[in-house]
Amino acid sequence: MRPIWYFVGLILSINGIIIFGTGLYLLYNPPAVKTVLFDTHPNIWWGILMTIFGVVFTLLNMNKRVE
Repeated sequence: MRPIWYFVGLILSINGIIIFGTGLYLLYNPPAVKTVLFDTHPNIWWGILMTIFGVVFTLLNMNKRVE
């Protein structure tokens, strides 16, 4: 069995990639009505951060086993 942090890392990585992709899509196809913080592109920043933390969690717990 693997530790829970391995799966948390996988989920964070997948969600981060999806959010980052959404941010890139919105960067090139902006919505008609923009929010107040649209120009800061939070989807891109959060997607990058979530992907980095997810990869770190996954790599740190890849070879660990739980009895």
